Amino acid sequence: MCLDRAHRAVPLILGVVTLADAAVLLAWDARPQYFPTGSHDFLASFSLAMIALAYLFYQIVRRPPARELAKAAMLATAFLFWAANQLWPAWRQATLFNDIAIALFVLDVFLVIIGWPATSHDSSFGETCVEPTRESRL
Repeated sequence: MCLDRAHRAVPLILGVVTLADAAVLLAWDARPQYFPTGSHDFLASFSLAMIALAYLFYQIVRRPPARELAKAAMLATAFLFWAANQLWPAWRQATLFNDIAIALFVLDVFLVIIGWPATSHDSSFGETCVEPTRESRL
């Protein structure tokens, strides 16, 4: 399914914001002295939470079958638990948040390996809906 620009706008904007935040996070790694105390935890968790939301919005506008949407929600939830672990590392529940994220990531990859859910389009991450050129058909 091809998505028009209007449908891709929200996931795209969230993705760009996430990439910008990830760049700032890497800048923090290079020069932490230029950032406020505690900013690393926020920057790390923000990137994880934003990409979770971007991916979930992307899947919602794609309108995949219910099983694919459930799997996407599971992956987004894993990123959100990881984000919580990054934002609140001193919390007693931080280890639990991390372990839930790990379990969901492991389950997601396992489901990919076993081919669940079966989809008609196996390259949803690379969808660009570009019509094949004459040369590519030769």
